[in-house]
Amino acid sequence: MRSLILAVAYFLGIHLFISGTRLRSVIVARTGEPGFLTLFSALSVVGMGWMIWAYSGSDLVPVWMPNPLFHWLAVPLTLIAFVFIFAGLTTPSPTVVGGESALAAADPASGMLRITRHPFLWGVALWALTHLLVNGDLASMILFGSLLILALIGPVLIDAKCRSRFGEKWKPFEARTSNVPFGAIAAGHNHVSIDEIGWSRLAIAVAAWVTMILLHPLFFGERALP
Repeated sequence: MRSLILAVAYFLGIHLFISGTRLRSVIVARTGEPGFLTLFSALSVVGMGWMIWAYSGSDLVPVWMPNPLFHWLAVPLTLIAFVFIFAGLTTPSPTVVGGESALAAADPASGMLRITRHPFLWGVALWALTHLLVNGDLASMILFGSLLILALIGPVLIDAKCRSRFGEKWKPFEARTSNVPFGAIAAGHNHVSIDEIGWSRLAIAVAAWVTMILLHPLFFGERALP
């Protein structure tokens, strides 16, 4: 458990105190943007591997008894999470590194970005939330709770960084989109377009979700379906 706590603290630390702070600029000035991305990616992989290893070796310390209905609820929620994650990773966006050119597009707020400016992080948040719902042990609360917090804080930090970096070019995009999923649509500033999201992206997300459902017992020792 101690190792898991240290791993979570390390992973949160590199994202909160390096990625979105002045320290990032200092490192970029020395290594260049590609060098920083390579270094940060390596640190993130180490952190993720450490968390998974520590979590798998943690003692089972029950905290509360999950409602069996949560297992049924987790099925559609994880599918939605996979759609957000895969569509978010493959949709050009000004919120990702090197995505400034997307602001010059005729309609930068297209596809998955019509739903939220940060589909990947909201997908991670939903994925982490479902695992909190179906696991009532202390290790799960530490791991998935920390990932949920990071995924919810991330969009706020990214928006602030983009607002400062892009200035006036950022405002039209921000006005037509929302951080919270479907916020801009509910306000009448945008609309959903499945064709823009891409049927191929949806198919890949569903295929990945089905694969994870089938392999979940092999990798994690538990069935993903109720």
